Amino acid sequence: MAVGCAGCKDGKAFEVPFSMAFQPIVDLDRRRVFAQEALVRGSGGEGAGSVLSRVNDENRYAFDQQCRVKAIELAAKLSPGATDELLSINFMPNAVYEPRACIRLTLATAERLGFPLDRIVFEFTENERVDTSHLLRILETYRTIGFKTAIDDFGAGHSGLNLLARFQPDIVKLDMELIRDIDTQPAKRIVVKHTLAMLADFGITPICEGIETEGELQVLRDLGVSLVQGYLLARPSFEQFTQPVLLAA
Repeated sequence: MAVGCAGCKDGKAFEVPFSMAFQPIVDLDRRRVFAQEALVRGSGGEGAGSVLSRVNDENRYAFDQQCRVKAIELAAKLSPGATDELLSINFMPNAVYEPRACIRLTLATAERLGFPLDRIVFEFTENERVDTSHLLRILETYRTIGFKTAIDDFGAGHSGLNLLARFQPDIVKLDMELIRDIDTQPAKRIVVKHTLAMLADFGITPICEGIETEGELQVLRDLGVSLVQGYLLARPSFEQFTQPVLLAA
């Protein structure tokens, strides 16, 4: 176990109460929910900033661990029956010291609740600055265990293409700034079109997030996109799974 892991056990716990909202990712081709993304909220439904502003170097590990547990516990409660919907959990690579050691609580929680590991997606934000070699160790370990992996906000950071050349996650979520006004900005259509072609060559599943208008959605459908997320379909719901608005293809 890495030296940092001994320190994280003795570090200050994250004592700010919080919960989760869930926003669905919709499969338009199959007209069903593909996944639910867990999003941090205050204990009374306050925005994520009310919680994230309290995260620091001393409590980051405890916060990351508690997020995983809270997301799995709520998802297990909200979908007690058999389902193949995925649960997407955002994680902080800088809060993981040694991948196999730091995943123990997650594994124990999933086992306690009977939550299948292959329904869990761990996603990280591409623009979070982290040592690439360390990140690759985390992703490779998670894949070995049976989790799915995803890059969020792809196209917003500085390392996306270099990372893809070394590791191909199961899912890539295109940054919402590439999607915003794609129906009125031809340059964005070109970027997204070629990004989708590259992901197809890699065998990676694309998700387009941040969709707010029918015009944006129509362009993505014309480009062959099936998996989408955004306010047009459903807003995050506090401690609930929302049935999204399924628009005609």
